[in-house]
Amino acid sequence: MQLIAQAHDRERLQGEAAEGLPSSRRVLIVSPVRNEGPHIVRVARAVASQELLPVRWIVIDDGSTDGTLERLYELQSELPFLTVLQAPAHAAANGARDRLAQAVEVCNFNIVLEHVRLEDYSYVMKLDGDVELPSDYLRRLIERFAEDPTLGVAGGVLVEPTPGGTERRISIPDYHVHGALKCYSRACYAAIGGVQERLGWDTIDQTYARMRGFRTRSFPDLVSVHHRPLASADGALRGHARHGECAYIAHYTPLWIALRSLKVARRRPLGISGLAFVYGYARAALRRVEQVPDPDYRSFTRRELRRRMLSGLASVGRIPSFAREQRRA
Repeated sequence: MQLIAQAHDRERLQGEAAEGLPSSRRVLIVSPVRNEGPHIVRVARAVASQELLPVRWIVIDDGSTDGTLERLYELQSELPFLTVLQAPAHAAANGARDRLAQAVEVCNFNIVLEHVRLEDYSYVMKLDGDVELPSDYLRRLIERFAEDPTLGVAGGVLVEPTPGGTERRISIPDYHVHGALKCYSRACYAAIGGVQERLGWDTIDQTYARMRGFRTRSFPDLVSVHHRPLASADGALRGHARHGECAYIAHYTPLWIALRSLKVARRRPLGISGLAFVYGYARAALRRVEQVPDPDYRSFTRRELRRRMLSGLASVGRIPSFAREQRRA
């Protein structure tokens, strides 16, 4: 690939420019993008304004038709750490409607990592082309890694603009990291064997990280903006069904699915969102979709789910007790 050869030349020059950077703070960012024309310049400006700049930022475009690639080439001439690549035709999933289900993004992410020397970097970060970082994001995130050697996968939280001009925070457990801005320590990335090219990859990788003794954490004080159009009802339902299929692939239990569906049902569109989640899980089971073929992974996942459910039940039991104590007081 001609662009890969160009990337090697740029990597050599950027490596020379970054020789003074401590080896423990060398960050590689990889951004698989498609049709991010409305956002990519804003995202690039946010990366360029980081207090801790990445050593290298590689953006791989997957057949954009809205001018994204042209904008990226213009930015490449301005930002010395930016390299722009084009994904090979086979990575475009033949125009599949649901590109997330085809894991196209992670396929392109892996294409990039096959052509870089990971030993030159301390951290590998996946950043979506519609996520705008605050200027202190990388510095503070890498400080968290430095403070905790067991931290293997980490990131911040996301907010999305609403039509009313406010921002809505995307709810996420503290042990889960958004796939849109996920950062791995190099040791953790090596221990988990990279990222699997399949639906549910951003759950599977973190489970393997915890299996290997690493911590996974999203930090609520590191807030980035997720710029994207609000999903239509059809898109939201398809997304909930996809998450149900992810849960099946990752060996989540029917009991957990039933309990989780009650929470999902409170999202828009109300009620039927939970049904869509269950439908996705059941459809994957009926189709015998391939699950993670690792018995150790399955056992570890089931143990984690049991602990979380028991912890949730225990916290519910503490609430009435606390209320009684308050009434006595």
